[in-house]
Amino acid sequence: MTPLEFNRRLEGIPVYPAAETHQYDGELVKLASNETPWGPPPRVLEVAQRALEGLNRYPDPEKSLLRRRIAERCDVSPAMVAVGNGSCEILLAAAEAMLEPGAEVVYAWPSFSMYPHLAAMTGARAITVPLDADGRHDLEAMAREVTHATRLVLVCNPNNPTATALPPAEIDALLAGLPRHVAVIVDEAYVEFSTAQDPDESLELVRRHPNLVVLRTFSKVYGLCGLRAGYALGPEGFRLAVDRVRQPFSVNALAQAAAAEALQHQDEVERRVERTAIERLHVESELEGRGLETTDSQANFSWFSLGERDEVEVMRGLAERGMIVRAGSALGQAGWIRVTYGTRQENDRFLAALDEVL
Repeated sequence: MTPLEFNRRLEGIPVYPAAETHQYDGELVKLASNETPWGPPPRVLEVAQRALEGLNRYPDPEKSLLRRRIAERCDVSPAMVAVGNGSCEILLAAAEAMLEPGAEVVYAWPSFSMYPHLAAMTGARAITVPLDADGRHDLEAMAREVTHATRLVLVCNPNNPTATALPPAEIDALLAGLPRHVAVIVDEAYVEFSTAQDPDESLELVRRHPNLVVLRTFSKVYGLCGLRAGYALGPEGFRLAVDRVRQPFSVNALAQAAAAEALQHQDEVERRVERTAIERLHVESELEGRGLETTDSQANFSWFSLGERDEVEVMRGLAERGMIVRAGSALGQAGWIRVTYGTRQENDRFLAALDEVL
C-alpha cells in the first residue's frame, strides 16, 4: 500500500506539549494548563445556553457583537479588533499572512510553546533570544537581532512559562527603536493577573504604534478555555490579513455569545484577580520557604527550580499523588516546574505532595 506523502515542512513542526492526564485512583488536581479554577459567571452560562437554540445556523462571520464589546471595553475602533478561535488561531494566521521563506521571526526562549510553530509551518527563519538571568525578556538583545528580513517580533508579557513581566514603558521603547515594517505582537494572555501594570496601559501603545498588535484571550481570567475565544487589537490591515487566511466561521456561536457576555462582568474579573493574587502570595512564599528558587510571577502560575533534583522523578512522584503540573523540559528549560494556582485546597494539596516527593 502506497504511504501518504506530506509536505516536508511537517517534519519540522513541533507537537504542542499538551498537559498529560495520569491514571490515578483518587481525585486529580490539575494545575498544568494555567486554567482558572472558577467557572464562568451564571449569566454567561445562561447566554451560552440560549445560544444553543440557534445551532442550526452558522455563527456571525463578522463576530459583530463580540468585536463591538471588545472595542468598547478597550476604547478602540471595531475595525482594529480581530477575533479568533483562541488567540492561538490569530497567532497562526499572522504567521500565514506575514511569514514566508526568507523572512524572519524573533522571539525570546523559553516562551509560549506555539511560537516555534510559526517559522516551521511557513519556512521562515526563527531567531530565538535567551531570557535574562531573572527569566525576563531581554528586549535590547532582541532588537539587535532585527534585520531587513524581520517581519515579526513576539513578546509574551507576562511570559509563559516563566511568569515574568515587563512594564509597558519598555515595550514602548522597543517599538520606538524598530523599523515600521516590523510587526510587534505582544501576547498578553495573562495581563489581567499582573500587578506590574494596569491592563489598560498597553492599550495606549496600540493607539500610538501602527505596527503593534496586542493579543488577549478569554481562556484565562474569564474562564472560557473550553469555548476557545481570543482577540487581537491592532491596525485594520492586520485584521483584514488574518481574516483572509483563516477558514470562515472560525469562532463558533457559543464562544461568541459567552465571550461577549463575559466582558460585561468586570466585577467578577476583579474578584478573580484578587483571589489569584492571594494564592500567588501563598504558593510563592511556601515554595521559597522550602528553599526553591522562583521567578517574580505576574501571572496565575509559578515557575520554580528543582535545583539538583531529578525532574523526571519529581514529576513521577507528583503524578502518583494525583498532582498534574508541567515539566520544564517540555517548556524549554529542564529542571524547572510550572504550577498553576488553583483553589486554596488544591494548592495546599500540591504543596503537601511536593513535600512528600522532595
